[in-house]
Amino acid sequence: MDSITVGNGQSLPITHTGTGLLPTPARKLTLSQIHHVPTISHNLLSVSHLTHDNNVSVVFSPSGFCIKDLQTQATLLQGPCRNGLYTIRIPPPASTSSALSATSSSSYRWHTRLGHPHPQVLASISQANRDLAISTSVFTCSTCKAAKSHKLVFPVSSRSNVTPLALLHFDVWGPTPTISHQGYKYYLVIIDDFSRFTWLFMLRAKSEVPKIIIHFKIFIENQLSHKIKCIQTDGGSEFTNNELKSFLQNNGIHHRISCPYTPEQNGMAERKNRHIIETTRTLLQTAHLPYQFWPDAALTAVHLINRMPSVTIQNKTPFELLHQTKPTYSHLKTFGCACYPWTPPSQRHKLEPKASQCLFLGYHESYKGYKCLNVSTNKILFSRHVTFEEDLFPFSLSPTHPSTSPSVPASSTNPYLLLPTSTLSTSHVTHQPSNSPTTPTSPTEQTNLTSQPTTPPHTTSSPPPIPSSHPMITRLKTGTLKPRTLLNLLHKLQPISQPLPDPTSYSEAVKIPQWREAMALEFLALQQQGTWLLVPPPPNANVLGSRWTYRTKYHSNGTIARYKARLVAQGHRQEHGLDYHDTFCPVAKMPTIRVFLLIALNHSWPIHQMDVANAFLHGDLHETVYMTQPKGFEDNINPSHVCLLKKAIYGLKQAPRQWFHKFSSYIISYGFKQSQSDHSLFVFSQSNIQIYLLIYVDDILLSGNHSQTVSALINQLSKQFTIKYLGTASHFLGIQIHTTDSSLFLSQSTYAKSILHQAGLTACKPLSNPNCTKLPTTPFSDPILHNPLSYKQFTGSLQYLTITRPDISYSVNVLCQHMHDPQPVHYHLLKRLLRYIQGTTHFGLPISKGPLQLMSMSDADWASDPITRRSTSGYCSFLGSTLISWSVKKQHTVARSSTEAEYRAIAAATADILWLRKLLHDFNISIDQPTILYCDNMSAIAIANNPVLHARTKHIEIDHHFIRDHLHAKHIALTPISTVDQIADIFTKSLSTSRFQHLRFKLTVQTEPSICMEVLEHTSTDRQQHLRGLITLGS
Repeated sequence: MDSITVGNGQSLPITHTGTGLLPTPARKLTLSQIHHVPTISHNLLSVSHLTHDNNVSVVFSPSGFCIKDLQTQATLLQGPCRNGLYTIRIPPPASTSSALSATSSSSYRWHTRLGHPHPQVLASISQANRDLAISTSVFTCSTCKAAKSHKLVFPVSSRSNVTPLALLHFDVWGPTPTISHQGYKYYLVIIDDFSRFTWLFMLRAKSEVPKIIIHFKIFIENQLSHKIKCIQTDGGSEFTNNELKSFLQNNGIHHRISCPYTPEQNGMAERKNRHIIETTRTLLQTAHLPYQFWPDAALTAVHLINRMPSVTIQNKTPFELLHQTKPTYSHLKTFGCACYPWTPPSQRHKLEPKASQCLFLGYHESYKGYKCLNVSTNKILFSRHVTFEEDLFPFSLSPTHPSTSPSVPASSTNPYLLLPTSTLSTSHVTHQPSNSPTTPTSPTEQTNLTSQPTTPPHTTSSPPPIPSSHPMITRLKTGTLKPRTLLNLLHKLQPISQPLPDPTSYSEAVKIPQWREAMALEFLALQQQGTWLLVPPPPNANVLGSRWTYRTKYHSNGTIARYKARLVAQGHRQEHGLDYHDTFCPVAKMPTIRVFLLIALNHSWPIHQMDVANAFLHGDLHETVYMTQPKGFEDNINPSHVCLLKKAIYGLKQAPRQWFHKFSSYIISYGFKQSQSDHSLFVFSQSNIQIYLLIYVDDILLSGNHSQTVSALINQLSKQFTIKYLGTASHFLGIQIHTTDSSLFLSQSTYAKSILHQAGLTACKPLSNPNCTKLPTTPFSDPILHNPLSYKQFTGSLQYLTITRPDISYSVNVLCQHMHDPQPVHYHLLKRLLRYIQGTTHFGLPISKGPLQLMSMSDADWASDPITRRSTSGYCSFLGSTLISWSVKKQHTVARSSTEAEYRAIAAATADILWLRKLLHDFNISIDQPTILYCDNMSAIAIANNPVLHARTKHIEIDHHFIRDHLHAKHIALTPISTVDQIADIFTKSLSTSRFQHLRFKLTVQTEPSICMEVLEHTSTDRQQHLRGLITLGS
């Protein structure tokens, strides 16, 4: 006989082993592997088994404990702590109903298949369809109780219409708290007053409503041979705009609008919304699906509701009244369950399985089959050859078992490792006809009337097309072509190797074990730092909110490094002068980073990288700031208290400044001096020891010529701050640093690929030139893009890519000029640039050893903007053969001549040269000779060297005097150069492909060493010789 050993060493026999239930007010908790030990004095409970089997957490405090549901964070059970032990008070057992009969699982199964209808509805279906053999046994569904709780209903109005389409009710629901994978935030619901039949259309914006109604009228009147006579809506602008008004008047349709603040007058649509959302919520909860799948659940809900009998229509179904035929139910399956669509031989080899597990997402009305999601490939499949496992839900850790009581649900923990995070690509699986029993059988039911018609331009599986005056565009002698669709920038595909999207709310993150652990670690770090004190909320105090943010960190190869949860204060509610004052905080400039790496490489110094964990929490807070307690970690004893902040937590406006002040004060006390050219650079210089430290918020680079001093500094920093030593620099600020014997290579290939994934262009045909030479010459007449947010997001992402890709700087600059009003032409320019990046993802910038001699080039394109006629300036600076600084910028004013435009470009380049010379001085590099500045405009050089053409230059005399002063001081030396050799030409204008590639080569942009090492060394030598030749020519 088995036994257990207690604290005094005595062995107690186990007589029985089994399972049981622990009752709580909300639900019963399952207790597994219960050992019956008659001789033990107290019952003991295993916390690990309790939390694992029931998806709950147990929080212990000095005064007691609390058991919470991990998914809803609802408190299930509480108890006190007495004599050092936590005790559970079990209430006396209440009378329970008899056990379910053997056939109750059948009734519950049909209850879940049909989307959790009311028992009376299930009974009506059973009476009308005896062949289904639905049991009438009584059961309890806890999911329905949780998802369908509501207030008492108002009386139901009677019907007065006797034909379909005589009166249609319209309403828009939304915005939803969670945007779907396809970008949907709303839906438009349409209800036929006669039959109560419902149509549903997904919306990204309310402005889509008029076009959908117009297409719907054409479609539905053609299908039903009835005319729409009247529509009922509320007074929303989506229904009262001029476009829809004009359409309704022209078609003789009466428009009834409910009075303001009187939703009861549009009660049918409002009630239908509630019915749809209740069913949607229930379907999602049963399948344990995240909220991003709400459109699929809503469309499935409408498909089911249209087949449910209703007492308001004499226990008939809307489908029957509209189509004059009864619906069939044999094709229905449980939403969200596991399914296995058959894979045709053409899409698999002979050893692969004939089917793969997918997620059942409902019934698409355009296909006579089922909609299935392959969670491993993120592809949607439509197939009629599907088998189902309705007890298994892929997004749940364990299957539910209807044979057990539905009131004791299985674990609801969701393994979101299978979560598809993209706009799902669609694949249509076509098959030969067969007599599969799982196929939808009624041809009538597969008509497009049962849900979204395919005529409207917006469907759940495709982005909106470009509005066109004609559906086809004809080109002379070459037939017809479909209109070119815009780049679908609404794709949200995951970055490389990222199985999950980062959660956007606490309710999403708490369902995922990795994020729960990340939040617990963050909260522990906050407690250890003494970030706040819990105090009663002061009267009239400005208490800031708090929220969790989530970000997945990656290695340089794109694999996941860690899950980072961060608690932030909602600093947007801070008031200046009350809870914050100054906010500015310096960060390292990109040219400083390149010079830092070049200096270390030239001296063969190791480059160390460090990361400061929770950097802002090291900053001391001088103002009095209050914040709400973090969600999920509220104090059980004082849940209404607020946090009096002692540290500069993330989200506060002054937090970056306070952290930098704390770090710079310490590093200066250590003996470092702060650079005046870049305040993020600190220099340690004593005797023959040279050490340089560069900080960008919480990322640190460190290098020097004395390894012992460097090691001692790292140790001291680790004692003072929470430092994570990352070894030799290889991935800094998203920049991959590849090291060879004689050079470094900076690349953002992983970042570039993630942009292409987000844009859905990973398999596009690449281009060899990002520029387009045909730009509009007149003000734009086309409408602004319907959704410019995607354009702005991608253009902003490309701006960061220019850190290592100067070859795209001009193209990105052009795109950025139209952030406020992007037109379709700019969309196509953006797509062209992304196609160029697709073919050059492994390009980057080398840093090579050599003489540290500074040289610059400047250029301008006069009146390059065909609309404003303002010129574009561009310059680049080399330190030896390494490109360290460049710029592309449209000039602020219109230049009256090309000479004037070039002169202003020289002034901008001169300012950059002066800053670089000061920066190099901080790096202990003395430059005694003037810095050569190449320009291909002789008139601009003449004006700079001599006071000529005063009448033409008096309006730019500030730039004139600025350049001449530094020429006389021998800081710069202007030197002419042939336009053919002018590298800065790539920053000012669109070029032919051959010219662009020639200048890109001179700019030192190339493929990374791992791809073409021999070419790298050869081309690097050629560039060094070319640049040395230019410097010799200038001398």
